Amino acid sequence: MSQSKQLIESALRTIRLEIEAVEQLKTRVDDAFVRACELILACKGRVVVVGMGKSGHIGSKIAATLASTGTAAFFVHPAEASHGDMGMITQADVVLALSNSGTTNEIVTLLPLIKRLGITLISMTGNPDSVLARAAAVNLDARVELEACPLNLAPTSSTTASLVLGDALAIALLEARGFTAEDFAFSHPGGALGRRLLLKVEHVMHSGERLPLVARGTSLRDALLEMTQKGLGMTAVVESDGRLAGIFTDGDLRRALDRGVDVRQVAIDQVMTPHGKTAHAEMLAAEALKIMEDHKISALVVVDEDDQPVGALNMHDLLRAGVM
Repeated sequence: MSQSKQLIESALRTIRLEIEAVEQLKTRVDDAFVRACELILACKGRVVVVGMGKSGHIGSKIAATLASTGTAAFFVHPAEASHGDMGMITQADVVLALSNSGTTNEIVTLLPLIKRLGITLISMTGNPDSVLARAAAVNLDARVELEACPLNLAPTSSTTASLVLGDALAIALLEARGFTAEDFAFSHPGGALGRRLLLKVEHVMHSGERLPLVARGTSLRDALLEMTQKGLGMTAVVESDGRLAGIFTDGDLRRALDRGVDVRQVAIDQVMTPHGKTAHAEMLAAEALKIMEDHKISALVVVDEDDQPVGALNMHDLLRAGVM
């Protein structure tokens, strides 16, 4: 057999074994899983996740997922806990301890203190009869029949199963809490989702002296000067009472020139788009983007409740803000 074929077969075997391990979890989402969720939902403190080695890496990810989906959580290395970091854990917390064997020394060493302080303990193990599982208020069964490692030694299928079970726990808690996309955005203010869900039109629009604005009856030539000075590729056109009459953009200019319009003679009224699509300052920037995309336009006038222009924005503003 060629080396390339061996590599592919090895990879496919690994994927198959890990899929089987995850499939087996379906039968273990039972009363114990429900009880674990109930204990965490009733927790007045945080979920403190502990784990050694590969289980520690998985535990760290589970803690991060919990924290970003509405369940206050953080990871503590069990070896460090024995040397001072135990002080980070309070009686109001819930400890989620990961150990495939359920006999990891660094975690077992912490059990008497966890019990003495009356801290609620949830375990996630591959051995429901282990010391850790028996000491816990509830054990989440993450056992696997075989590791994907051909020696059945390196944590592979077992870590995948633990990771998936942790995700299942986090998402079940998310839905139980009624956690929303906006809540998620507040946990991710620097991410793309945060920008899309938190950024409003008022944060990116051009207003005041930066707003391109001309009155109805203004010559096209003067309107172009206003557009050039403000640099947005558009100008709002207003009625005598300040209400929006229309919008004139670079696209309108190209169409006017195609018709042979004399820039020096024609008034803006004759070439503007009457009224046009608008946005509101309190609207999410992502909503303004959708209006532009749906109507294949590149700029919007922002109006107040009286339909008077208070700002303007274009695609470049949304691009700079990271909304696109």
